[in-house]
Amino acid sequence: MRAQLARLDAVLVQAVIAAALSFAHLHDLASAAGQTGWKAWAYPVSVDLLLVAAWQRLRTGPDKVAGWCWFLVALTASLGANVATAGLLDLDDVPAWLRILVAGWPAVAFLGGTLLAHPTPRTESAAEEERTAEPETEQEHAEPAEPVPTGPPVPAALVEHARKVAAAHHARTGSPIDTGTLRARLGVPAPLAERIAAQLI
Repeated sequence: MRAQLARLDAVLVQAVIAAALSFAHLHDLASAAGQTGWKAWAYPVSVDLLLVAAWQRLRTGPDKVAGWCWFLVALTASLGANVATAGLLDLDDVPAWLRILVAGWPAVAFLGGTLLAHPTPRTESAAEEERTAEPETEQEHAEPAEPVPTGPPVPAALVEHARKVAAAHHARTGSPIDTGTLRARLGVPAPLAERIAAQLI
C-alpha cells in the first residue's frame, strides 16, 4: 500500500511540475506578444481548461472526433509555447504573425469550450431515440418468425434468466414475450436476443 502511494505521489509531483512549467511558458509567450497584466495569466488558464474539456469528452462523451480535434488544438498551443520560449524565439521581438495568433486564441478557445460543453442537436436526437426505444418495444406485438442467426452458444445462465423474464412478462400481460421486448429487458444485441428467444420456445 505504501509503495503504491509512493508511486502515486511521484506521478502527482511530476504532473504538478509539468503543469507549472507549461503554465509559465504560456504566460511568458502571451506577455511577449503584447498581452499584459491579468490577460497574460488568463491565456494558460484557457489552454489548460480546453485540454481538460477535450479529455473529458474523449473519456465520457459520445463524439470522440470533436474531443480529439480540440485536444490537438489545445496541445498544439501548449507545445508551441513551450518550444517558442526555449530560446528559439526572441521574446523581445515577437513576429507579427505570432501576435495575431495569440490575439485570436480567446475566440478559438471560446468556440472549442462551447462545442465541447454542449452536445450537438444530432447527438441530442440520437440520445432521445435511445431513451424512447425501450418503452416502444414493450407495446409492439409479437414479431414474425425469422431465421435464427448462427453464433456462439448462449450461456445456460443467461437462458435461465431469460426464462424468468419471459415468465414474468407472460404473468403480467397474458401474452408471450416478443423478441424486441426480450432484447430490451436483457440489454443484449438483437442477434443474441433472437438466439435466446429460439431456445425459449
